[in-house]
Formats: sequence, structure tokens, C-alpha cells
Amino acid sequence: MKPINQIVTPSKPSGSVPPGIISLSVPQISGNEWKYIKECLDTNWVSSAGPFVDRFERAVADHVGAKHGVATVNGTAALHVALLVAGVQAEDEVLVSVLSFIAPANAIRYVGAWPVFMDAEPRYWQMDPEKVKEFLEKKCQWKNGKLINKTTRRRVKAILPVHILGHPCEMDPLLEIARQYKLVVIEDATESLGAKYKGRMVGEWGDVACFSFNGNKIITTGGGGMMVTDNKKWARRAKYLTTQAKDDTVESIHHEIGFNYRLTNLQAAMGCAQLEQLGKFIEAKRRIASSYNAALRNVPGVTPMREAPWARSIFWMYSLQIDSRTGMNSRRLLKQLAKQKIETRPLWQPLHHSKAHKRSQAYRVETAEILYRNVLCLPSSVGLKKQEQERVIQAVRKNLLA
Repeated sequence: MKPINQIVTPSKPSGSVPPGIISLSVPQISGNEWKYIKECLDTNWVSSAGPFVDRFERAVADHVGAKHGVATVNGTAALHVALLVAGVQAEDEVLVSVLSFIAPANAIRYVGAWPVFMDAEPRYWQMDPEKVKEFLEKKCQWKNGKLINKTTRRRVKAILPVHILGHPCEMDPLLEIARQYKLVVIEDATESLGAKYKGRMVGEWGDVACFSFNGNKIITTGGGGMMVTDNKKWARRAKYLTTQAKDDTVESIHHEIGFNYRLTNLQAAMGCAQLEQLGKFIEAKRRIASSYNAALRNVPGVTPMREAPWARSIFWMYSLQIDSRTGMNSRRLLKQLAKQKIETRPLWQPLHHSKAHKRSQAYRVETAEILYRNVLCLPSSVGLKKQEQERVIQAVRKNLLA
């Protein structure tokens, strides 16, 4: 068997995608990934400590504009720890986007708190600030210095807006509401690294923010996440909790229950290489979105994904809204495209319909229901080839205009 440092690395990784399939979103491995991972192998820094972990934490925090970064095993772990350090306690409530992957709602329950699901707004599909304000004004009251949900009698502690599909939420009104009601703001930016709101990065606006580096994200570490914050005390506590809450590393003494949420040096090495290419990846995503927009905007009954004038979206997952004028619905189109080896997906089931969260409250969820029925996500990989995208476009147009 050859020593590790003599093994020849392939020019490109062999994928597991069947031939002819156009995948929804796959990683792009095209920079220093092999070099940095080989450095880990050559130096034996392969586990949950090592120079690349520190380097990756600093690099992500610097990119976002935050003072501190704490790497985690995945984005859900980052959300869990962010809630803990922000002071969310058992039986508290957190207002969270109803149109989202389930991870933030699950993380809220991990700490014993309860999600209150807030609707999306119809133009950009993000958390609706007007409904958040309306809920707090009409359904909550101050009692003994605490903001109390009049229905559940629980304390409302935080707002957790989820920047879905690579587009930012409208943060100014959400932050104004949060200040008015003394609520912590935890940004779930797991799908939106590099997106900007009014010229500043998502993740820079809230009290704390979280990112994901899952295999389908704009950059990947295979799995992995990051919590960023300007609060030094919170960052220190997050590092403590994610490394099994060690109070004496020599004697292995622990005063609290901690978590094995550490990111490995191998994963962080890959993350560093991926982050170096983030600007290029975002430009590729934006070119893909622009091509889809140009080709599909005039198809009757189709509303392409919008970008707000105050936003710079990374268009992580390009999506179309399809209405009845096309004579086709999103699920039928999904099935037709699958027959042509084109992978698509709908948005997530609105979280208030999840049996896992059936005991949680939802407030006037209307738009999210429509979007769930009508929106379909199209192939958006950074490495999507021009001829592949043209194949997707022609297949979509043929089915919608038939």
C-alpha cells in the first residue's frame, strides 16, 4: 500500500450522480481542497482540533463582518448553540419563519422553547415583518417586565428570521420591532452566505447568526456549520458548549452538560479552500439566475424568483412560482422533468403543518401555503454547464407551453 503522501489524487472527484442526470445542487470542488486536506493528512491534524479550524472560523467571521466565529458539526448545531448563548430558555417562545427547512424549529425545541411560526411575504418569500409586528401588537402583552403571548402565556424571547434560497430577509423593520419589544435576533443564514442586505452581509445584522456548509450549500465542508457574533462572551460560551463543556481539559472535569459539536480539521481545511472561491461561486449562481429569468419571465403564469432593490441575492436555489394559467402545477412539472432526468424539488412543507410541531402556534399563515403549492426549485449547481441549463429551460418551456 502506498504511503498517503504518495497517493496520486484524481484530477477531479468521481461523482455518484447517474449519467445524464442534471442534479439540483451539487458541490463544486475546483480550488485548493486537495492541497489543504492533504496537508491535514500529512501532518496528522485530522480530528476536531487543528490550525484549519481556527483559520476557517476567522475567515468566515471576517467575511461576514463579525468579530467571532465558532465552527460546528452542522448548521443545526450552530442554531442550537446560538439559542442557548442568546439566553433562550425552556418554555420561552421564538418567532421563526414558517417557510423554511425544519432545522430552526427543531433547534428551538432542543432548548425546550417553542416556535411561533410567522408567514412569508409574497414578493421575496421571506419572513413578513408586518405580520411579526401585528402579532406582537395584538397577541402579546407586557407583564412583570416580560413580553407574554396572551394565548400560550409564555415569554416571547427572540425572533429567528430565516434567509431562504439565498435572499435576505428585510432586516431593518425586523430589527426595529426587536428593539421595541426587547427581543434577541438570531439570523438563520444557512442558505445565504455572501448575500447582502443594503450593502451589508447577512449574518452581520442580528445579535448572532448561523451558517451551514452542507453538501448542497454555496460552499461546503461536506457537513458543518458556523455561529458568528460580535459578543465575545457568547462566542466563548459557544466554544465551551460545543467542545463538551470542558472545565479542566487535563483532568476532564465538566461543570455543565456540553455537546460534541466540533468541526474536524479535515472539514475546516475544505471550508477554507471553498471560501476562497465564494465570490466566483456567487457570480456563477447569479449568471444561472439571470439566464433562467431571461428565458422564463415571459412564460404566462410563471413568476421567476425576484431580487429586492435593497438586496444582493446569491440565488442559492433558483425557484419559479407557477400558477394555474400554465395548465400545469408544480408537482406535475416536477414529475415530467424527472422523466427527462432533470432533478427539481418543491419548497418545504410549511412548518405549522409538520406533525413534529403540531403543538406549536402559527400566526395567519397564508402566503407560505400558496408558495408551497406553486414554487419549484430548478437545478442551480455552481458547475451547471450552459448546455445543461439550456436543456432545463427547454424542458420547462415545453411542459408549460404545451
